[in-house]
Amino acid sequence: MILTVTLNPAVDHTLEVDNLPEPAEVARTDTARVDPGGKGINVSKYLVELDAETIATGVVGDFLGRFVRDSLGDDGITNDFVDIAGRTRLNTTILTDEAEYKINHDGPTVDSSAIDDLLDIIARYDPDTVVVGGSLPPGVGPDSIDRIARAGDWQTVVDVGGEVLHDLDASYALCKPNREELAAATGIAVDSRAACYDAVERLRQSGYERVLASLGVDGAIMATPNECLHAAALDADIVDTVGAGDSMLAGVLSALNRGATDEEALRAGVAVASRVVSVPGTDVPPFDDITRAIDRVSVSRR
Repeated sequence: MILTVTLNPAVDHTLEVDNLPEPAEVARTDTARVDPGGKGINVSKYLVELDAETIATGVVGDFLGRFVRDSLGDDGITNDFVDIAGRTRLNTTILTDEAEYKINHDGPTVDSSAIDDLLDIIARYDPDTVVVGGSLPPGVGPDSIDRIARAGDWQTVVDVGGEVLHDLDASYALCKPNREELAAATGIAVDSRAACYDAVERLRQSGYERVLASLGVDGAIMATPNECLHAAALDADIVDTVGAGDSMLAGVLSALNRGATDEEALRAGVAVASRVVSVPGTDVPPFDDITRAIDRVSVSRR
Protein backbone atom coordinates (compact mmCIF):
# COMPACT_ATOMS: atom_id res chain seq x y z
CA MET A 1 0.00 0.00 0.00
CA ILE A 2 1.18 3.52 -0.83
CA LEU A 3 0.51 6.18 1.80
CA THR A 4 0.92 9.81 0.77
CA VAL A 5 1.83 12.65 3.13
CA THR A 6 0.97 16.25 2.29
CA LEU A 7 2.38 18.52 4.96
CA ASN A 8 0.95 21.67 3.36
CA PRO A 9 -2.33 20.71 1.61
CA ALA A 10 -4.35 23.19 -0.38
CA VAL A 11 -7.69 23.81 -1.96
CA ASP A 12 -6.84 24.35 -5.62
CA HIS A 13 -9.01 27.04 -7.19
CA THR A 14 -8.72 26.98 -11.00
CA LEU A 15 -10.55 29.43 -13.24
CA GLU A 16 -10.48 30.41 -16.90
CA VAL A 17 -10.82 33.92 -18.35
CA ASP A 18 -10.24 35.25 -21.84
CA ASN A 19 -7.79 37.88 -20.59
CA LEU A 20 -6.64 39.31 -17.27
CA PRO A 21 -8.59 42.46 -16.36
CA GLU A 22 -7.07 45.92 -16.39
CA PRO A 23 -6.78 47.71 -13.01
CA ALA A 24 -10.25 48.56 -11.60
CA GLU A 25 -11.93 46.31 -14.16
CA VAL A 26 -13.80 43.10 -13.28
CA ALA A 27 -13.28 39.88 -15.19
CA ARG A 28 -16.09 37.35 -15.03
CA THR A 29 -16.10 33.66 -15.72
CA ASP A 30 -18.46 30.72 -15.54
CA THR A 31 -15.58 28.25 -15.83
CA ALA A 32 -14.09 27.55 -12.41
CA ARG A 33 -13.48 24.59 -10.13
CA VAL A 34 -12.16 23.78 -6.66
CA ASP A 35 -10.23 20.60 -5.85
CA PRO A 36 -8.35 19.22 -2.85
CA GLY A 37 -4.69 19.64 -3.71
CA GLY A 38 -1.08 19.37 -2.71
CA LYS A 39 1.44 16.98 -4.22
CA GLY A 40 0.79 14.01 -1.96
CA ILE A 41 -2.98 14.34 -2.30
CA ASN A 42 -2.67 14.59 -6.07
CA VAL A 43 -0.55 11.45 -6.16
CA SER A 44 -3.25 9.56 -4.21
CA LYS A 45 -5.95 10.80 -6.58
CA TYR A 46 -4.05 9.46 -9.58
CA LEU A 47 -3.14 6.21 -7.80
CA VAL A 48 -6.81 5.47 -7.16
CA GLU A 49 -7.60 5.88 -10.85
CA LEU A 50 -4.66 3.58 -11.63
CA ASP A 51 -6.13 0.91 -9.29
CA ALA A 52 -3.34 1.16 -6.72
CA GLU A 53 -4.17 0.97 -3.01
CA THR A 54 -3.49 4.29 -1.31
CA ILE A 55 -4.25 6.37 1.78
CA ALA A 56 -3.82 10.14 1.97
CA THR A 57 -2.69 11.87 5.14
CA GLY A 58 -1.11 15.14 6.20
CA VAL A 59 -2.08 18.24 8.16
CA VAL A 60 -5.32 20.20 7.65
CA GLY A 61 -7.27 22.90 9.43
CA ASP A 62 -10.43 25.02 9.47
CA PHE A 63 -13.17 25.00 6.81
CA LEU A 64 -10.79 24.53 3.88
CA GLY A 65 -9.31 21.55 5.69
CA ARG A 66 -12.77 20.06 6.10
CA PHE A 67 -13.32 20.58 2.37
CA VAL A 68 -10.15 18.56 1.65
CA ARG A 69 -11.29 15.69 3.88
CA ASP A 70 -14.86 15.65 2.57
CA SER A 71 -13.91 15.92 -1.09
CA LEU A 72 -11.43 13.09 -0.90
CA GLY A 73 -13.98 10.93 0.90
CA ASP A 74 -16.62 11.73 -1.73
CA ASP A 75 -14.15 10.62 -4.40
CA GLY A 76 -13.54 7.30 -2.66
CA ILE A 77 -10.03 8.19 -1.47
CA THR A 78 -9.29 6.88 2.01
CA ASN A 79 -7.79 9.64 4.17
CA ASP A 80 -6.73 10.21 7.76
CA PHE A 81 -5.41 13.71 8.50
CA VAL A 82 -4.05 15.50 11.55
CA ASP A 83 -6.20 18.50 12.55
CA ILE A 84 -4.52 21.78 13.52
CA ALA A 85 -5.83 25.18 14.57
CA GLY A 86 -4.60 27.00 11.43
CA ARG A 87 -6.37 27.25 8.09
CA THR A 88 -5.49 25.07 5.11
CA ARG A 89 -4.21 27.23 2.26
CA LEU A 90 -6.01 28.28 -0.93
CA ASN A 91 -4.04 28.15 -4.21
CA THR A 92 -5.39 29.91 -7.29
CA THR A 93 -4.55 29.19 -10.92
CA ILE A 94 -5.82 31.58 -13.59
CA LEU A 95 -5.88 30.29 -17.16
CA THR A 96 -6.10 32.70 -20.09
CA ASP A 97 -5.89 32.07 -23.80
CA GLU A 98 -2.18 32.88 -23.73
CA ALA A 99 -0.77 32.13 -20.27
CA GLU A 100 -1.13 30.45 -16.87
CA TYR A 101 -0.88 32.41 -13.60
CA LYS A 102 -0.47 30.94 -10.11
CA ILE A 103 -0.96 32.50 -6.68
CA ASN A 104 -0.15 30.16 -3.77
CA HIS A 105 -0.55 30.78 -0.04
CA ASP A 106 2.31 29.89 2.32
CA GLY A 107 0.08 27.80 4.59
CA PRO A 108 -0.54 27.63 8.35
CA THR A 109 2.16 27.21 10.99
CA VAL A 110 2.65 23.55 11.96
CA ASP A 111 4.44 22.57 15.20
CA SER A 112 6.30 19.41 16.20
CA SER A 113 3.28 17.93 18.00
CA ALA A 114 1.43 17.69 14.69
CA ILE A 115 4.38 15.76 13.22
CA ASP A 116 4.24 13.40 16.23
CA ASP A 117 0.55 12.78 15.54
CA LEU A 118 1.29 12.26 11.85
CA LEU A 119 3.94 9.63 12.62
CA ASP A 120 1.39 7.77 14.76
CA ILE A 121 -1.04 7.72 11.82
CA ILE A 122 1.59 6.45 9.39
CA ALA A 123 2.68 3.68 11.75
CA ARG A 124 -0.94 2.62 12.26
CA TYR A 125 -1.34 1.83 8.54
CA ASP A 126 2.11 0.21 8.14
CA PRO A 127 2.46 1.11 4.44
CA ASP A 128 4.94 -0.38 1.99
CA THR A 129 5.75 3.05 0.58
CA VAL A 130 5.38 6.55 2.02
CA VAL A 131 5.32 9.49 -0.40
CA VAL A 132 6.05 12.92 1.10
CA GLY A 133 5.13 15.64 -1.37
CA GLY A 134 4.80 19.38 -1.68
CA SER A 135 5.99 22.52 0.03
CA LEU A 136 6.76 22.73 3.73
CA PRO A 137 4.48 24.92 5.86
CA PRO A 138 5.89 27.46 8.32
CA GLY A 139 7.34 25.67 11.34
CA VAL A 140 8.37 22.54 9.43
CA GLY A 141 11.86 21.85 8.08
CA PRO A 142 13.61 19.02 6.21
CA ASP A 143 14.29 17.27 9.53
CA SER A 144 10.57 16.42 9.76
CA ILE A 145 10.77 14.53 6.47
CA ASP A 146 13.89 12.72 7.70
CA ARG A 147 11.92 11.71 10.82
CA ILE A 148 9.23 10.15 8.59
CA ALA A 149 11.84 8.28 6.53
CA ARG A 150 13.53 6.86 9.63
CA ALA A 151 10.39 6.03 11.61
CA GLY A 152 9.53 2.69 9.97
CA ASP A 153 10.48 -0.06 7.54
CA TRP A 154 8.64 1.54 4.64
CA GLN A 155 10.33 2.93 1.54
CA THR A 156 10.15 6.71 1.48
CA VAL A 157 9.69 8.74 -1.71
CA VAL A 158 9.96 12.53 -1.79
CA ASP A 159 8.62 15.15 -4.21
CA VAL A 160 9.73 18.41 -2.59
CA GLY A 161 11.63 21.59 -3.45
CA GLY A 162 15.22 21.46 -4.63
CA GLU A 163 16.63 23.17 -1.56
CA VAL A 164 14.85 20.63 0.64
CA LEU A 165 16.18 17.74 -1.45
CA HIS A 166 19.67 19.12 -0.89
CA ASP A 167 19.18 19.29 2.88
CA LEU A 168 17.65 15.86 3.54
CA ASP A 169 19.93 13.43 5.44
CA ALA A 170 18.05 10.12 5.50
CA SER A 171 18.13 7.50 2.74
CA TYR A 172 15.28 7.60 0.22
CA ALA A 173 13.96 5.14 -2.33
CA LEU A 174 13.18 7.82 -4.93
CA CYS A 175 12.91 11.58 -5.39
CA LYS A 176 11.12 13.42 -8.19
CA PRO A 177 12.45 16.89 -8.99
CA ASN A 178 11.46 18.97 -11.99
CA ARG A 179 14.14 20.81 -13.97
CA GLU A 180 14.24 23.85 -11.66
CA GLU A 181 14.30 21.69 -8.53
CA LEU A 182 17.07 19.57 -10.02
CA ALA A 183 19.21 22.68 -10.54
CA ALA A 184 18.49 23.95 -7.02
CA ALA A 185 19.35 20.60 -5.44
CA THR A 186 22.65 20.14 -7.27
CA GLY A 187 23.88 23.61 -8.27
CA ILE A 188 24.18 22.43 -11.89
CA ALA A 189 22.78 24.61 -14.69
CA VAL A 190 20.47 22.10 -16.37
CA ASP A 191 20.19 23.83 -19.74
CA SER A 192 20.94 20.70 -21.79
CA ARG A 193 20.05 17.03 -21.60
CA ALA A 194 23.70 16.18 -20.87
CA ALA A 195 23.66 18.57 -17.91
CA CYS A 196 20.40 17.03 -16.69
CA TYR A 197 22.01 13.57 -16.80
CA ASP A 198 24.93 14.83 -14.71
CA ALA A 199 22.64 16.54 -12.20
CA VAL A 200 20.37 13.50 -11.85
CA GLU A 201 23.33 11.21 -11.19
CA ARG A 202 24.85 13.63 -8.67
CA LEU A 203 21.54 13.83 -6.82
CA ARG A 204 21.16 10.05 -6.85
CA GLN A 205 24.57 9.60 -5.24
CA SER A 206 23.66 11.99 -2.43
CA GLY A 207 21.19 9.55 -0.82
CA TYR A 208 18.47 8.64 -3.33
CA GLU A 209 18.25 5.13 -4.75
CA ARG A 210 16.37 6.44 -7.78
CA VAL A 211 15.88 9.93 -9.19
CA LEU A 212 12.95 10.70 -11.51
CA ALA A 213 13.36 14.10 -13.14
CA SER A 214 10.40 15.53 -15.06
CA LEU A 215 11.58 17.84 -17.85
CA GLY A 216 8.34 19.08 -19.44
CA VAL A 217 8.45 18.90 -23.24
CA ASP A 218 11.87 17.23 -22.95
CA GLY A 219 10.31 14.17 -21.32
CA ALA A 220 11.82 12.60 -18.22
CA ILE A 221 15.02 11.02 -16.94
CA MET A 222 15.22 8.22 -14.41
CA ALA A 223 18.54 7.30 -12.78
CA THR A 224 18.69 3.95 -11.00
CA PRO A 225 21.54 2.03 -9.34
CA ASN A 226 22.11 0.24 -12.66
CA GLU A 227 21.32 2.65 -15.50
CA CYS A 228 20.11 6.08 -16.61
CA LEU A 229 17.00 6.20 -18.82
CA HIS A 230 15.43 8.98 -20.87
CA ALA A 231 11.80 8.92 -22.02
CA ALA A 232 10.63 11.29 -24.73
CA ALA A 233 7.45 13.26 -24.06
CA LEU A 234 4.31 12.23 -25.92
CA ASP A 235 2.47 14.73 -28.08
CA ALA A 236 -0.46 16.17 -26.11
CA ASP A 237 -2.90 19.07 -26.30
CA ILE A 238 -1.71 20.93 -23.19
CA VAL A 239 -4.56 22.60 -21.29
CA ASP A 240 -3.05 22.89 -17.80
CA THR A 241 0.25 21.64 -16.33
CA VAL A 242 -1.06 21.50 -12.75
CA GLY A 243 -0.56 17.95 -11.46
CA ALA A 244 1.62 16.80 -14.37
CA GLY A 245 4.61 15.90 -12.20
CA ASP A 246 2.39 14.35 -9.52
CA SER A 247 0.69 12.14 -12.09
CA MET A 248 4.05 11.08 -13.53
CA LEU A 249 5.16 10.02 -10.06
CA ALA A 250 1.89 8.14 -9.51
CA GLY A 251 2.32 6.33 -12.82
CA VAL A 252 5.86 5.29 -11.94
CA LEU A 253 4.98 4.16 -8.40
CA SER A 254 1.88 2.24 -9.43
CA ALA A 255 3.94 0.37 -12.03
CA LEU A 256 6.80 -0.39 -9.63
CA ASN A 257 4.22 -1.53 -7.05
CA ARG A 258 3.00 -4.10 -9.59
CA GLY A 259 6.55 -5.39 -10.15
CA ALA A 260 7.35 -3.49 -13.36
CA THR A 261 10.92 -2.83 -14.45
CA ASP A 262 12.34 0.69 -14.20
CA GLU A 263 11.90 1.17 -17.94
CA GLU A 264 8.29 0.02 -17.83
CA ALA A 265 7.62 2.29 -14.86
CA LEU A 266 9.15 5.31 -16.62
CA ARG A 267 7.01 4.65 -19.71
CA ALA A 268 3.91 4.48 -17.51
CA GLY A 269 4.77 7.74 -15.76
CA VAL A 270 5.23 9.68 -18.99
CA ALA A 271 2.06 8.22 -20.50
CA VAL A 272 -0.04 9.12 -17.44
CA ALA A 273 1.34 12.68 -17.37
CA SER A 274 0.51 13.15 -21.04
CA ARG A 275 -3.14 12.45 -20.24
CA VAL A 276 -3.26 14.74 -17.22
CA VAL A 277 -1.98 17.88 -18.99
CA SER A 278 -4.94 17.64 -21.38
CA VAL A 279 -7.50 18.46 -18.63
CA PRO A 280 -7.85 21.58 -16.42
CA GLY A 281 -6.87 21.73 -12.76
CA THR A 282 -6.17 18.44 -11.02
CA ASP A 283 -9.13 16.73 -12.65
CA VAL A 284 -8.34 13.04 -13.13
CA PRO A 285 -8.87 11.75 -16.67
CA PRO A 286 -9.71 8.10 -17.30
CA PHE A 287 -6.72 5.79 -17.67
CA ASP A 288 -8.62 2.73 -18.89
CA ASP A 289 -6.69 2.59 -22.19
CA ILE A 290 -3.37 3.91 -20.87
CA THR A 291 -1.56 0.81 -22.17
CA ARG A 292 -1.78 2.18 -25.71
CA ALA A 293 -0.09 5.41 -24.63
CA ILE A 294 2.56 3.51 -22.67
CA ASP A 295 3.47 1.54 -25.79
CA ARG A 296 4.12 4.80 -27.66
CA VAL A 297 6.69 6.15 -25.16
CA SER A 298 10.22 5.97 -26.54
CA VAL A 299 12.99 5.20 -24.01
CA SER A 300 16.74 5.44 -24.57
CA ARG A 301 19.74 4.74 -22.36
CA ARG A 302 22.64 7.07 -21.75
